Parts: sequence; structure tokens; C-alpha cells
Amino acid sequence: MHAQKSNFSITRMVRLLEVSRSGHYTWCHRAPSPSALRHERLEAKVTWFNGESDEVSGSPKILMNLREDGEVISKKTVAKMMRRLCLKGMCPKRWKTTTVIDSFNAYPVDAVQRHWDTGALNQVWVRRYLLPAHLGRLALPRDGHRRALATRHWLGD
Repeated sequence: MHAQKSNFSITRMVRLLEVSRSGHYTWCHRAPSPSALRHERLEAKVTWFNGESDEVSGSPKILMNLREDGEVISKKTVAKMMRRLCLKGMCPKRWKTTTVIDSFNAYPVDAVQRHWDTGALNQVWVRRYLLPAHLGRLALPRDGHRRALATRHWLGD
């Protein structure tokens, strides 16, 4: 009503809202109740604890901070207060596995059963063959010491 006082008379507004004029003025000059004062104090603490955590903490953490501060309050009251103040905690996203590794198919089977690690350096030679364009490129793995000589040859030469 206070916001509309410049547009409408108090008499008209109290008649439309079906309240008494004296009741309106009594309500305007009434001191806030103890529960309203406690509510304002709690809202200030919730806002402060949220700001101290860089707006990361949610209602469970803020509830713990309030209880450590000596307040007797429930989790639902803190959550409701945070919703009213438009405060939200950060929730880490759950890890989502996108690739499932099958241990049997992780590495291709060595069909010819080559022995790549001979225990000495430069004992196993590996070549990279350049195939005709329609076949693509064939690359063989290097030896266990990663010291292989890669040479290029055309098949059939």
C-alpha cells in the first residue's frame, strides 16, 4: 500500500483490500516481531556464509556453519531461505565414463607371434611400408626400446 499511496487514497485501498483503516495504521507503526528479527538475522548470516565460501556452499554446509555459530535451525529452513534469497551452491558434475575398455579387445592379437623385445638395443628392425593409395598405409610397431629404423619401401620393389 505504501508504494501505491501516490496513486490511490488510503481510504480507497483499505476498502478494496477489506481491512480497517486503523488496522492499517497500527500495522504500519508496529515494531517487528521477535521471529521477524530472528529471520532477518538468519538471512544476513546465510548470505554472509554463502559469500565466505565464494558462493560454493549449499544448504547442508551453511546449516553446519550456522549450527557451529550457535543457531538452532533446520535444514529445510536454510534451504527455503536460500531459495528466497536466490542463493545456490555449486554442485560438482558427476564423472561420466564415455569409453568402455574391453580388456580382451584393447590390443590386437599378434597373429604371427613376433618377439619384439630381444633384450638388446637395435636388434629388432621395423619398417613402414607405403602401400598403393587404395590400400592405405601399413605401420608396424617399434621395438621395446623405441629405437627402430623406419625405412620406406614400395611393396614389390
